[in-house]
Amino acid sequence: MRNIFLIAITLISTVFTATAQEFQGKAIYETKLIKAPDFGGRDMPEARKKEIMERMKSAMEKTYILTFNRTESYYVEDEKLEAPGGSGPGWMRFMGSGSTGKYYKNIKEQNYTNQVEMYSKNFLIKDELKKPEWKMGSETKKIGNYTVYKATLTTPIDTTGVGSMTRMFRRGRQGEQPEREIPTEKTVVAWYTLDIPISQGPAEYWGLPGLILEVEQEGSTLVCSKIVMNADDVVEVKAPTKGKDINQKDFDELMIKKRQEMMENFRRGGNRGGRGR
Repeated sequence: MRNIFLIAITLISTVFTATAQEFQGKAIYETKLIKAPDFGGRDMPEARKKEIMERMKSAMEKTYILTFNRTESYYVEDEKLEAPGGSGPGWMRFMGSGSTGKYYKNIKEQNYTNQVEMYSKNFLIKDELKKPEWKMGSETKKIGNYTVYKATLTTPIDTTGVGSMTRMFRRGRQGEQPEREIPTEKTVVAWYTLDIPISQGPAEYWGLPGLILEVEQEGSTLVCSKIVMNADDVVEVKAPTKGKDINQKDFDELMIKKRQEMMENFRRGGNRGGRGR
């Protein structure tokens, strides 16, 4: 009798483990640009601002796919055929690239790997996951059929991204004029659902008691438009492997250096143009 009981417990444990391993899903996210960065300041005509906004929307509004299981996730852009003429001016493509390529998170092992391409070279950014200090809110709303809950996060502004480049372009176009105080932090708003109780989310976001379905930050939103759970075609979630290994700190320093070089070239080109008029 005791042997039968032990066999039954073993079978139940095996079934539970298999179910846990097979648990997986896929979430589709869409980015929406709400407000364009202030490239021209107050002196730029409204028509020009509108034109830049439309071109930035074309270049930066994209679709992403998050594949996840209980402990891992893999986030990648859903690449589509680019329209004739590209996705905007060269500087816009430059600024929008490299932020998130193929992003793998392992919340059990507390690490991530982010494969990005910059300057025609692939990098594998490998580092430790740092638990975000979310502030839980009581506000709720609906995203599709899911009830979602609000959480906020205060985090440092990425000095290697679009905001940093915006300030440098503005100085290059307007000269060294006095500027408003530049913020060093930003507030991120996330909406998560307890119906999918995993601590995952798009890009670098995670650490809540349910799957993050929407992220609002710096004039843009990233919102889930579709979820497929436990599909028949099981996809292995694993880290990308193509690129030069580098940690986050060294990568950020490299990007700052490269973009400062780019701005110096931009300024020198503008000065030569001014002398020629």
